[in-house]
Amino acid sequence: MELYGYRRRDGRAGIRNHVLILPTNICASDTAEVVARQVHGAVSFHNQTGCSQVPSDMRYTLDMMAGFAANPNVFGTIVIGLGCETCQADMVVEEIRRRTNKPLETLVIQEEGGTIRLVEKAVRAAQKMAAEASLQKKEPVSVSDLILATECGGSDPTSGLAANPVIGALSDRLIEEGATVILSETTEFIGAEAILASRAKNERVKGRILDIVRRYENHFLKNGEDVRLGNPTPGNKNGGLTTLEEKSLGCIHKGGTSVINEVYDYAKQIPADSRGLVIMDTPGNDASSMAGMLAGGAQVIVFSSGQGTPLGSPIAPVIKITGNGRTYEVMRDNMDFDASPALRGEKSIRQLGEELYAVVMETCSGKQTKAETLGFTETAVMRACNYV
Repeated sequence: MELYGYRRRDGRAGIRNHVLILPTNICASDTAEVVARQVHGAVSFHNQTGCSQVPSDMRYTLDMMAGFAANPNVFGTIVIGLGCETCQADMVVEEIRRRTNKPLETLVIQEEGGTIRLVEKAVRAAQKMAAEASLQKKEPVSVSDLILATECGGSDPTSGLAANPVIGALSDRLIEEGATVILSETTEFIGAEAILASRAKNERVKGRILDIVRRYENHFLKNGEDVRLGNPTPGNKNGGLTTLEEKSLGCIHKGGTSVINEVYDYAKQIPADSRGLVIMDTPGNDASSMAGMLAGGAQVIVFSSGQGTPLGSPIAPVIKITGNGRTYEVMRDNMDFDASPALRGEKSIRQLGEELYAVVMETCSGKQTKAETLGFTETAVMRACNYV
C-alpha cells in the first residue's frame, strides 16, 4: 500500500497538515482556542501547566510544547504567551528552534493589550500560515518515516488477551518495514520489567529499562504512597483485572516480539533515523503518556481500551482498538477497530494484525479516526511535583 505524506523543512514526514496555536500556559489557553476556532486547519489544546512550576517540572512542559511544534503533523506554529508565566514565550520559541526550522510566529497577550487585540493579530497570522500549508502537496513517503505510538487505557482482560497482542503484531510488521514503534507507560511495566529487560539490545538499554521502573516506583514511596493504590484503576478492577502485575503483563504485548533498541526520557525527540522498538518513560495516565510520545515525534497513535474511551489528540490521529466485543458495539461512536474475533476463534492475532495494519495505512493517508471526527483534543503533561 502506497503511503503519502507531507515532507517538512526539517526532513521529517507528516500525515496531517495542521497549524498549531500553542498556548504557553493555562492563562493563554482560552485565547489560543478562540484563535484556532476562527481558522480552518488550525488546532489547539488546553495547556494546564506552564506556570507556577519549579525547573524540573517546567522541563516536562517545555519539552511537550517544543515537541508538539516539531511534530511532523504540524506545518507551523503560532505561540501565544501571557507575559508573566514561568514558561516565557521566548523560552518556548528557543526550545522549538532546537528541534525544528518550521514556520513560527509569537504573540504575547499582555504586550498586545489583551485578548481581543491579540486574537485579531493571531487570526491573521494563522490564516496566512494555513494558506501556506494548503499549498504543500502530499508526496510518497516511506513506512520507515513513521513513528507509531502505542497506548492502552480503560483496560480489561480482553486488552491483554486480544487487543494488545494485535497491536503487537502490527508493531512487528511495521518494524520489519523500517518504522519506529514506541512502547510507553512505565507504571505498567512494574512486574513485567524483567521480561522487557531480557529483550534489550544491549546491557545499557537493559539497565535503563530496569532503572526507569525502579525510579518510578521509588517516586511514590518517597511521597508515602504505593503506586498500587491508584493502579489498577476502579474501572480496571470492575473489568476483571486484579493486580498491577497482571495489567503490566497485558500492557507489554503492544510491543510485539521485537528487540528493544533504546529508552527515551519523557517528551524527548526521537531521532529521524531511529528504527525498531523503543520505550519512552511516561506515566500510565493516557493523556499525558500520549503527549510525551507526540512530543517525541509520533505521527499516529494506536490505543487499546477494553472498556472504551473517547480520548483524542490535537495533532495526531488516535486509532481506538478493543478486544471486548460488547464495548465495540456499545461505543461504536468512539472505537475504530474490533479485535474480539481473536477471542471467539474467528480470526488469528496475525490476521487481525494485518487488518489493523491496513487501517493504520488508510489513516496515515488521510482517513479520519472517530476521535478526529468528534474534534477531541484534550491534553495533559507529566508532572514532577506540585505547583509552587
